[in-house]
Amino acid sequence: MPLAHLPRPPRSGKPQDPPRRRTQGRGRHVAGAVALLVGLIGSGAGMATAAGTTTPAAPQAPAPQAPAPAAPPALPQGAEPDFGPNVRIFDPSMPVAEIQATVDSIAAEQVDDEMGSKRYSLLFKPGTYGSAEEPLIVQVGYSTEVAGLGASPTDVTINGHVDVYNRCLTADNCIALNNFWRSLSNLTINVTGLEGCRSSANFWAASQASPMRRINITGGNLSLMDYCTAGPQYASGGFISDSRTGDVINGSQQQYFVRDSSIGNWSNGVWNQVFSGVDGAPAQSFPNPPYTTLADTPISREKPYLTLDSAGQYSVFVPAVRMDSSGSTWENGPTPGRSIPLSDFYVASPSDSVQTINSQLARGKNLLLTPGVYGIDGSIEVKRANTVVLGLGIATLTAVNGAVPLTVADVPGVDIAAVTIDAGEVNSPALMRIGKARQGEGSGSANSDVHTDPANPTTLHDVFFRIGGPHVGKASVSLEVNSDNVLLDHIWAWRADHGNGVGWTTNTGRNGVIINGDNVTATGLFVEHYQEYNVIWNGENGRTVFFQNELPYDAPNQAAWQHDGVLGWAGYKIADSVKTHELWGGGSYVYNNVDPTIHATRGFEVPVTPGVKLHSLLTVNLGAGTLDHVINDTGAPVSTDAVGVPSYVPSFP
Repeated sequence: MPLAHLPRPPRSGKPQDPPRRRTQGRGRHVAGAVALLVGLIGSGAGMATAAGTTTPAAPQAPAPQAPAPAAPPALPQGAEPDFGPNVRIFDPSMPVAEIQATVDSIAAEQVDDEMGSKRYSLLFKPGTYGSAEEPLIVQVGYSTEVAGLGASPTDVTINGHVDVYNRCLTADNCIALNNFWRSLSNLTINVTGLEGCRSSANFWAASQASPMRRINITGGNLSLMDYCTAGPQYASGGFISDSRTGDVINGSQQQYFVRDSSIGNWSNGVWNQVFSGVDGAPAQSFPNPPYTTLADTPISREKPYLTLDSAGQYSVFVPAVRMDSSGSTWENGPTPGRSIPLSDFYVASPSDSVQTINSQLARGKNLLLTPGVYGIDGSIEVKRANTVVLGLGIATLTAVNGAVPLTVADVPGVDIAAVTIDAGEVNSPALMRIGKARQGEGSGSANSDVHTDPANPTTLHDVFFRIGGPHVGKASVSLEVNSDNVLLDHIWAWRADHGNGVGWTTNTGRNGVIINGDNVTATGLFVEHYQEYNVIWNGENGRTVFFQNELPYDAPNQAAWQHDGVLGWAGYKIADSVKTHELWGGGSYVYNNVDPTIHATRGFEVPVTPGVKLHSLLTVNLGAGTLDHVINDTGAPVSTDAVGVPSYVPSFP
């Protein structure tokens, strides 16, 4: 997308005052175009104003790709379990130079491979890696997981960096808007090494689908933008949980959600920064600055993770559910939960059939998906309570012949973690279903007699959906939740706005997330570009802590994008029948680049009843189209008269 050039932060040395830039939002076209956003007004004290207005550039194609590097060297694995060819397991006895060569080779392969099929998991056994004299520097590219194998984040220490930098599409267009699909978890980063500007922080300049979990940052700052690389430093994320950091340079992140962690100073806010159960979080101040702060998270459960004990045995640890939680699970003692030996898992590979996987699940096995892309021509069926499905290295399930790749029965305690689900060329009615569908596809409330447990919710962690992007994809609904008592902990449902197989009639997706069950909670809900309502909430007692949405860019005209006398479709729809619902920290953005004359009547559409309460809402114009109201008929319009300047509604009703 064409982007404004902002004044650059210092290129070397630690900045005296962390860069505080207002940036455009995050319409992320690489092959397409998104509006130029300039002159944005800072919402936090001391925020700088962006550079003056310029004329939008023509859409740019991606820069030509360099030839693919040679396959990264496989390190000796000894008697390690067979996690497949794209898992690297590092031991602290290995020479730092050997580890560095391997991670460098993988980074070179993955840093520009946005829509590629390679997947990698880089796992570190307990111990210390790197030193002040020889730091270990890990750059994390697309479809790459970096994780420690200890019981606590303090069991693995990297003296050095684990960084994500801006991606340079051209020499003067370096951004983090498209830095998706990577993760960092369960280790300590003692920030040391590198020179000049790069030494000033550990950089995690990533956007959607790039979670940081169970991370302990020592010795330096954590920067969520890359102010060292040439060009505008746009970023649009993101998600942190169960972590401890020092000072955080939020910088140009348009929105961010931090849950159940402890942090130092948070540098500034752009449009929507939400903190839930975070020690050291800024005080509630929405909209100026736009901080929404909850003392506790209503319900939380941390993502399962792979561990290695002193006897060399692998297990998956499943953290316990917490109610009204705050702070990390590990700073004051071991994380509560249960450990499942690896022998209780079926370790799947992309060559396995759906029948093979289902047979293993039926025998009582849990499921570990090794890195790769799995063609799914039926449904992987999770029927047993407390089953764990854990992906390594951004494991991806692709629908084949209109399949629903993953279904979960109406049972408690299922945990689905770190799985990406892609639509295929034949339309799928849904990409994932939790519970049996009721009253037809994607509609109606769940039955009251389903066998679920409010104290042991079925949970999704870091589950991402794509319709288009890597290839043509079609799906009516991405995620359909029919069960009661479900927890959605960091979801990104994305109808692609760029990549392969993208167009209004090509990558078709009606709705992103439909919630039919009661007592469903979402902590970190990102849903974007669907052609009708992006989210429909039919169940009672729903709760969302942080919601981020972009309406579809590519509606061809107003006639194609309206219904029942309403222009466009809202990003977040609560059914008229719902009596109780609460949301904290929600944003919906408009960018109709195909027909800039298009209007959307509202970003949020809800029944007006005492039990439905929404807090800290905003809409933003990203450079085309008009959003007439924030919620129902309340809230000022956002249009190209003030690109990037939010319209706020602090509470409704």
